[in-house]
Amino acid sequence: MHTLEIGGGRIERQGDVTRFVIPHTTKRTYADAQWDDYHGLRRSSFPHHPPLRLSLRARFSHEAETLGGTAGFGFWNDPFTISGGILASPNTVWFFAASPPNDQYLCDGIPGRGWKAATLNTGRWPPLLVAPAAVPAILLTRIPGLGRPIMKLARRMIKAHERLIDLKMTEWHDYELTWNEGLAVFRVDAAEVLRSPAAPASPLGLVMWIDNQYAVASETGDFRFGLIPHPEERWMEIRDFAIG
Repeated sequence: MHTLEIGGGRIERQGDVTRFVIPHTTKRTYADAQWDDYHGLRRSSFPHHPPLRLSLRARFSHEAETLGGTAGFGFWNDPFTISGGILASPNTVWFFAASPPNDQYLCDGIPGRGWKAATLNTGRWPPLLVAPAAVPAILLTRIPGLGRPIMKLARRMIKAHERLIDLKMTEWHDYELTWNEGLAVFRVDAAEVLRSPAAPASPLGLVMWIDNQYAVASETGDFRFGLIPHPEERWMEIRDFAIG
């Protein structure tokens, strides 16, 4: 497992608990504490394919609204640069937390932030096609009256499934995701919270992280990336991790 510690982020072991920590932050410094197993690999060589099951226990220092960034665990294809550049079309199967001002509105009726079980399947569009198509679309959303319909059309072109998780993130819970061909099932404390019929294709990489970044792709067509200042240390703890 590759360890990434940026901007004062650190990963600590306390008995059978692993704590991912980021310090108090400013809007000028990116902080990240992360484990992944795809560092140095080409996306076509990422290690994970369905059928696959991930399970662990986790808790957080803050609820999603006050987390001051993003955090979570699961699988993705690492499609973005830190500044928001597009390297590949994004594909994810994960538990994902995002605090304000994050607003990634991917599913009608589901807020663009919070603590979620989620999958995103955009296929395998080459980045050379994704970026040129995204730029004029983003520019068009700035024309009064066009932002909302353009974003609605964009949501129809992707396959996103999400469900908010109604529990306290600051308490220990059992999380499990099962990723099969075309289907992903998420459970919390053995209860099913999401059944996604459009799980992305492999290969994907495992990631567990907490950081102070935000991304906005709102229902009305607002696009922004940035960093969140926070006066407190924040952390995610995991234990009993298993994958296979």
